[in-house]
Amino acid sequence: MEGETDDPEVNELRDRQTRNVLATLLLSQGTPMLLAGDELRNTQSGNNNAYCQDNELSWLDWNLDDRARVIREFTKRLLQLRAEHPVFRRAAFLTGEERRGSGAPDIWWFRPDGRKMTQVDWARGDAFALGAFLNGAEIPSLSPEGEPVVDESFIVLFNAWREPVTFVLPPARFGRRWAHELATAEPQLEPNGTVFRARAHVPLEARALRVLRRVG
Repeated sequence: MEGETDDPEVNELRDRQTRNVLATLLLSQGTPMLLAGDELRNTQSGNNNAYCQDNELSWLDWNLDDRARVIREFTKRLLQLRAEHPVFRRAAFLTGEERRGSGAPDIWWFRPDGRKMTQVDWARGDAFALGAFLNGAEIPSLSPEGEPVVDESFIVLFNAWREPVTFVLPPARFGRRWAHELATAEPQLEPNGTVFRARAHVPLEARALRVLRRVG
């Protein structure tokens, strides 16, 4: 498979970055677009316009190695999470405001210390880590039957820095208990195995993303 080296640390970082990109795409609002093979670690050797390449550059190798299988299974988990939770596929733009009386805005961005991101924070050149609270009770759309759409709430933690970062979770008004859902640094870690309380310290590995689901 592509991207093989003799250095296991380099291979792990490459695979983690692949999972980071997949997670960032599939947990974002809007319509995600995947190219066949993205879920199998196929890179086309960096060629993003290989439509006329009827050769190994564009062919898919279905004889998957262990690394490709891990990426595929992780992609399946992301797709299932998106399909089951409308908070990740809203039909209206996020506003950062509360409109449905849930007690919290539809999205709340926060720094690693658990405080709200400010305009100054957004402009910082060294702001490589941040978190986002996604409120499942603040979805303005209606179901096909005309009923309000209500979902669970999630926290997504991002660390693009080269060193681990410890996050402080938001205060209890956003949620009292948060369960592990998935992590790009530990793709095979099952959901619900670890539960954190509000204001808990949550470590996040270098160049990694982690999703928590509100359970209380």
